[in-house]
Amino acid sequence: MKAYVFPGQGAQFVGMGKDLYDNNAEAREMFERANEILGFRITDLMFNGTDEDLRQTRVTQPAIFLHSVILAKTLGDEFQPDMTAGHSLGEFSALVAAGALSFDDGVRLVSARAQAMQKACELKPSTMAAVIALPDEKVEEICKGVDGVVVCANYNCPGQIVISGEVEAIDRACELLKEAGAKRALKLKVGGAFHSPLMEPARAELAEAIEATEIHAPKCPVYQNVDAKPHTDPAEIKANLVAQLTAPVRWTQSVKAMVADGADEFIELGPGKVLQGLVAKIDPSVATSGKQ
Repeated sequence: MKAYVFPGQGAQFVGMGKDLYDNNAEAREMFERANEILGFRITDLMFNGTDEDLRQTRVTQPAIFLHSVILAKTLGDEFQPDMTAGHSLGEFSALVAAGALSFDDGVRLVSARAQAMQKACELKPSTMAAVIALPDEKVEEICKGVDGVVVCANYNCPGQIVISGEVEAIDRACELLKEAGAKRALKLKVGGAFHSPLMEPARAELAEAIEATEIHAPKCPVYQNVDAKPHTDPAEIKANLVAQLTAPVRWTQSVKAMVADGADEFIELGPGKVLQGLVAKIDPSVATSGKQ
């Protein structure tokens, strides 16, 4: 069974999607439609911008989303998913690809999410850090013992967790994690504390946008980040998208659940190869490939 997976923030690179735009009329039309909806030429930043341009949350998220969903669309009849999933932002790509969200609504929602998150990031100095080679339970235990806000945000694969929170709390947690034997506890170059309680201010704004958007039953189950379970019910999908902002991304658990439900081939659509690497570490027995 084929599982199509879609990357999240961090996978962007200058030049992403340019081949699609140049060589496929349908793709070009979709990119131009997105420029119109967003009110600025995101394609200029994707194809010819700087790394700095692409690191802005309001640009990064729609850019990765567009690359992924337009790629899925250009596959035509070849795109026959038995299930889909996306990492954080990638969940929106997975929903559009599976037919639960229209392309236009997806662009609007991702833009609203990015702007709401950007605003939340500016309210308080916050960041994220990658922790390598410690058991999940140990990382959770150390985070609980630190003063201030610091939580596990991304369960990426066994031995790789990303923590999220206030800058001082993250610094302290990184010290303690290294003392506990982490190979690395390294701060990431991100705009703020995604998937933590510090995203709460963005939640109401996003909830309103999601509530006003029509979501249909997808053509295949979409495994959502908050509970790592397959969903086809539009009301559940909406609730999970809102909860996702402040809850951890359970990627390890999602991939394991997909494999348990029959997935033996994972295909990553979008920039980079991050998810192929994570899937291979979670379950080396499955086939992985990608298109970008």
